[in-house]
Amino acid sequence: MNGHVNTIIADGLAIIEFYHPKGNSLPADILKKLAEAIDEADQEPQVRLILLRSEGEKAFCAGASFDELKMITTEEEGARFFMGFAHVINAMRRCRKFIIGRVQGKCVGGGVGMAATVDICLATEAADVKLSELAVGIGPFVVGPAVERKIGLSAFSQLAIQATEWKTAEWARSKGLFAELYPDVNALDQGVYQLATTLLGSNPEAMAEMKKMFWQGTDHWEQLLPERAAISGRLVLEFSRYSK
Repeated sequence: MNGHVNTIIADGLAIIEFYHPKGNSLPADILKKLAEAIDEADQEPQVRLILLRSEGEKAFCAGASFDELKMITTEEEGARFFMGFAHVINAMRRCRKFIIGRVQGKCVGGGVGMAATVDICLATEAADVKLSELAVGIGPFVVGPAVERKIGLSAFSQLAIQATEWKTAEWARSKGLFAELYPDVNALDQGVYQLATTLLGSNPEAMAEMKKMFWQGTDHWEQLLPERAAISGRLVLEFSRYSK
């Protein structure tokens, strides 16, 4: 019932898949395992490309685990929890290999942050997005730099302020969060396969140099994201009041 993170490596591709029975939400344990899996795939010589996906055909990710948020009683506990998102984002940012994101369904909060941090994200037309943090008394502080970098300040501000409203997958594609949309999961998987096949045949050194170029100017996230986690850790103490 606590979910899991699994990695399968075959023919140069590392498939990292996470699952949680509550909409593929993200408790601390899964966040820790995701960051570790990304770091391990980055260090594995036979891996040339990474695919990040979640299990099932419905929600891609429901964001932070509400069960764990309700249990937080101090700012320190809150900061530690949100550092889990910081570790995942920084692991993807530092990773020298391209990461493809596969988003098969709705994407909330931290899930939007992951979709924004992968190097290229493919999704279905059912992959609506929402940054719901303000609606429960927090704010998208840790995922904010990743989302703003990908879609720009204006679109990020819309998502962050309109915290109770879903934005369509087409809206997300038009802002650059998703590179391509597909009508269903089968078509999505075909698109992912085609892209992965092409990239696995590309020059690994060139891809590594491109990744450094794409992420230039983000080294300060090693300090910024913990600062943002501390803000969320303080505000999460109001979670119960706003989430009723």
